[in-house]
Amino acid sequence: MSEPESPDDGEQSFISHLVELRERLLKAVAAVLLVLLPLLFFANKLYGWLALPLIRHLPQGGTMIATEVASPFLTPLKLAFFVAVLIAIPFVLYQLWAFVAPGLYRQEKRLAVPLLVSAVILFYIGCAFAYFLVLPAVFTFMTHVAPAGVAVMPDIGHYLSFVLGLFLAFGLCFEVPVVLVILVALGVVTTEQLASSRRYAIVGSFVIAAVLTPPDVLSQTMLAVPMCLLYEVGIFGARTLTRTEPKASSSTDG
Repeated sequence: MSEPESPDDGEQSFISHLVELRERLLKAVAAVLLVLLPLLFFANKLYGWLALPLIRHLPQGGTMIATEVASPFLTPLKLAFFVAVLIAIPFVLYQLWAFVAPGLYRQEKRLAVPLLVSAVILFYIGCAFAYFLVLPAVFTFMTHVAPAGVAVMPDIGHYLSFVLGLFLAFGLCFEVPVVLVILVALGVVTTEQLASSRRYAIVGSFVIAAVLTPPDVLSQTMLAVPMCLLYEVGIFGARTLTRTEPKASSSTDG
């Protein structure tokens, strides 16, 4: 007969978890800093690449300006830090996974790994979609609707905030399939409920796009349509999960 676990054992286990969490966090921060250091030498070039979608659509003689004294120095550094975090995301998520994985069941582990990988890939795709397709369309619209006699000279700091916000919006909205699969896996909804709510999802996609994008129909459509398509991808992925999950569980029981 095993002896009951003493309070000291529980406290020791809690402290060991805190120590491991601290080590995982330090590794994640170290990974971001390790990527950031070389990027600092190319911070101005990174900003130049980020500004290309705007610069290409500025009217002749238009240019970007810096309205704050430290903006020419701090703005590229902020961009370099964002890029470093973006590059280090897989390693950061791996550290998170390594911390929580020992407490998960085998079926949960089998589901979590592809979901984490899919979430990272979809976030990257969302950012790339925003950079290569949405930003040129947005700035084409913005520069053409400027009133006569108004010089279009965006501030570099405001431009960075605008673009990063757009990246974040598209990156998160492209996570729709992952969210749907998780909801079905947790039993919150069923695939039949998702399919029957398709019309509401379409309306919701256009409402979200209207809130997150600039006030032009083109950019709103360019966010809403992929969200609707990704909704269908999420339903398909959830259906595949529900078909394969009973087989997997029965094989483990045997």
